Amino acid sequence: MGALKGVRVLDFSRVLAGPYCTMILADLGAEVIKVERPKKGDLSRDSVPFVNGQSAYFISVNRGKKSITLDLQDPEGKNIAARLADQSDIIVENFRPGVMDRLGLGAETLRKRNPRLIYASITGFGQSGPYANRPAYDLILQSMGGLMGITGEQGREPVRAGYSIGDLAASVWASVGILTALYDREREGVGQVLDLSMLDSQVAFCENAIAR
Repeated sequence: MGALKGVRVLDFSRVLAGPYCTMILADLGAEVIKVERPKKGDLSRDSVPFVNGQSAYFISVNRGKKSITLDLQDPEGKNIAARLADQSDIIVENFRPGVMDRLGLGAETLRKRNPRLIYASITGFGQSGPYANRPAYDLILQSMGGLMGITGEQGREPVRAGYSIGDLAASVWASVGILTALYDREREGVGQVLDLSMLDSQVAFCENAIAR
């Protein structure tokens, strides 16, 4: 049944960095409720290749989850999302900073209703700082984080790693942070707000290459 049996995750994330994190939690036994856009769903549902009419990309990072659609711009959709948050242990989202606050579903608002809530936000450059509002994609993070500079052959152009390590590094660190916050909640009785930067995560994965 998994170590996280009985833990509920409300997943507002899309594409890769957030969904891979919540997939790890689902694999560990958590109940993950994925919130998607009406009619269109997660952006990755349109990504090739398709198997039996479904995106293999989407399937590969969303196994073991339940899925609902909510219009978060609509008052009733927001109300349903907030009520679900009241009954959840963890929220994961990977919108740009400020988006969830403008929707009335930010960490401060929801944790007033549910102090035990663990609220994890994954962004390219964190919630504050000079790059906070910049968009970020895996290629950008592999480059800025230093990975491309040490991948490939000496004397040639930098090379992107073959899979999306910029996204996945953030997913792994988010999972570690969430599990740690769950452990701490057992002692302290309250949740935490987690601010995960994809750039920070990428630099952390460069380990001794930073020293070199």
